[in-house]
Amino acid sequence: MGRAFEYRKATKFARWDKMAKQFSKASRHITIAVKQGGPDPDTNVLLRRAIQNAKAVQMPKDKVENAIKKALDKDTSNYDEIVYEGMAPHGVAVVVETATDNSQRTVANVRSYFRKKGGSLGTQGMHDFLFDRKGVFYILKQDVEDVEELELNLIDHGLEEVEEDTIEEKDFYKVYVAFEDFGSMQEALENQKINVEKSELERIPKITKELSDQQIDEVLELVDLLEQDDDVSSVYVNLA
Repeated sequence: MGRAFEYRKATKFARWDKMAKQFSKASRHITIAVKQGGPDPDTNVLLRRAIQNAKAVQMPKDKVENAIKKALDKDTSNYDEIVYEGMAPHGVAVVVETATDNSQRTVANVRSYFRKKGGSLGTQGMHDFLFDRKGVFYILKQDVEDVEELELNLIDHGLEEVEEDTIEEKDFYKVYVAFEDFGSMQEALENQKINVEKSELERIPKITKELSDQQIDEVLELVDLLEQDDDVSSVYVNLA
């Protein structure tokens, strides 16, 4: 059928594979939230965030509902959230957040990815001084009429900074708060009917490392390999 058809088919399969991984990870976070705080998003802040983030990756409503129901099943696996830290090539710090029902499998896989790409797995906490943990809320710019008014409305709820960003062709305002103010900000945004596309507890590097383009590519090969693992939720590096 020709090269163009094969390219379109490969692109479609790659997109489906990425979507399947996103749905799998979203389901795990829903499971964790339900196990910790129950199935009612009105009383479970973690579940509200998990559902919000599932919608951000376009997970269908029926799959979200099925994930909640499945999490209530006594036979459903319990997931542990475990953080691994190590070094990528060229002295770049890496923090890997995981949600796993088999920690032995996960640590073996993570260690193998580091070795394969010229890095090394280290000890938990080794990079605490390099990263700040922040709450980040992603709000579509099209949903904000006046960004200065937005800042004024949120400053009493822990707002530290509003930053502009474009992700997958969508323009966002990113609202940053301290880790301990995450719940307060989420509640404030909900009360003010401000639509949040997704929200995360992210690790923001305080000290960054400058590398050449080739060296950056070598680091990103490791990041890509880690992110392909179903147990891995997020990967953070201190690249400039």
